[in-house]
Amino acid sequence: MLHIVDDEDVIRDALAWLAQSRGLAAQGYASGEDFLAAAGLGTDPVGDCVLLDVRMPGMNGIAVFDQLVARGLLPRLPVIFLTGHGDVPMAVDSLKRGAFDFFEKPFNDNDLMDRVEQALAASLRAGHTAAVRARLATLSAREREVLDLILAGKMNKVVADELGISMRTVEVHRAHIFDKMQVKTAVELAGLLK
Repeated sequence: MLHIVDDEDVIRDALAWLAQSRGLAAQGYASGEDFLAAAGLGTDPVGDCVLLDVRMPGMNGIAVFDQLVARGLLPRLPVIFLTGHGDVPMAVDSLKRGAFDFFEKPFNDNDLMDRVEQALAASLRAGHTAAVRARLATLSAREREVLDLILAGKMNKVVADELGISMRTVEVHRAHIFDKMQVKTAVELAGLLK
């Protein structure tokens, strides 16, 4: 979902139309406060991106961005700033703090939508990485040891010998690892963790 936060109706409508012309779902918000209240950001925003105007009445784009950073939503929720009044220090600071990009109005429609698509793809990758890390965190210390040896291509008997445990125990750990990591084979596991 592309979230468009701009106080100008005509800009929001034009950007929503551009997004829809590329097959992207878009939702507009007239203010930063509306966006923060309505966007459901308590959930994991994987596959989303924000086009954020810098200058708006009330909460400006930088303040909204600060809220997103404080909530730990970057890089799963990439932010592309739009401004008609940007300056180089503001752009550099925003990018250093995790903004995906910074566009000055007027901008090239295709360049902007290309970056939006890249940001959406980055959001999906970041969400995938976070999900894998969360699954890894559920493994016990012994399961992590078994996992490392499985990834090294060692057979159950070798794993058992190296860890000083029975082969049956290795099989149980292996089954738990596959279950927790949501894979069926060692090949899938290796692909997930590469």
